[in-house]
Amino acid sequence: MRFLLPVCLGLAIGLGGQTASAQTAAGQQQDALQWLQRLAGAAQKLSYSGTFVYRNGDQSETSRIVHVASNGSQTEKLEVLDGSPREIVTQNDEVRCYLPESKLLIVEQRGTRRPFPALLPASLAGLGDYYGMRKGGRARIAGFDSQIIRLDPRDAWRYGRQLWVDPASGLLLKADMLNERGELLESFAFTELQIGEPASPDAVKSSYAGQKDAWQVRQARSRDIRDDARWTFRVEPPGFRRQAAMLRNIAQDAGKDAHEVLHWVYSDGLAAVSIFIHPLRPQDEAIEVGAHALGAFSMVKRIVDGHQVVVMGDVPPATVKRFAEGIEARGK
Repeated sequence: MRFLLPVCLGLAIGLGGQTASAQTAAGQQQDALQWLQRLAGAAQKLSYSGTFVYRNGDQSETSRIVHVASNGSQTEKLEVLDGSPREIVTQNDEVRCYLPESKLLIVEQRGTRRPFPALLPASLAGLGDYYGMRKGGRARIAGFDSQIIRLDPRDAWRYGRQLWVDPASGLLLKADMLNERGELLESFAFTELQIGEPASPDAVKSSYAGQKDAWQVRQARSRDIRDDARWTFRVEPPGFRRQAAMLRNIAQDAGKDAHEVLHWVYSDGLAAVSIFIHPLRPQDEAIEVGAHALGAFSMVKRIVDGHQVVVMGDVPPATVKRFAEGIEARGK
């Protein structure tokens, strides 16, 4: 008995330590989740304007954004300030992308891009199953005090995040995406920010709107589909669930050269993967198949049963590869 007593005490202490540790981790997870709940809606519900820098790998660009939310309606203008000029103007579900150097306007009636900034969580349901969440320290970003929230992946199928949140408004001020070694892959950070509606309504109007008669206009429409009987997904990485399936129609003016693209979106609530499938066209004959990666962005291209399959997302290369290798034409 006297030999068993120290062993039993040691086990009890060890179990007690694990319970306390588990309780602490659960408390940290819940605290971080409450911050994320505020963060998730703030960028869409508030009016704000500012300048931010986006970095991916060794590439970076500076952009200006104006976002106006009023009476349930949202209008946003995003202007890229570096390199080739580009503007994206979003009015609720309509997205207009202006490319002035090529005099091209792309109009999408149903936006499929993730809300700005794309590093925000799209859904909090089940997020804790795949990420450990905890509150970190405080830091000053763009003149605002911020609270740091850390999300660490529980497996190798996704990247980690570090978020800087304005406690007063809930707006995301900065975000880093990190690999398994904690190295920076992608970042977004405001360098200056004003919260509140702009003084002029013209702030959300495109600089090129008056010139559109001289531009080539391409319409990109999409409609939701339940599934497509021609394709099957044999393997999906754990935690990634289908969020959308749609048929996208991209056309020149008056419906010329229209072609349809199947588009699926998968997400774990934070990371997103897009899958595009369309029949091979003459201009696709020289397509370069294989895997590509830049910073946090990974992409795989395959040819399957006379179709081009493209899988891309802000996930490790192994994740897009697993998605791509599991896509098959039914009956093959």
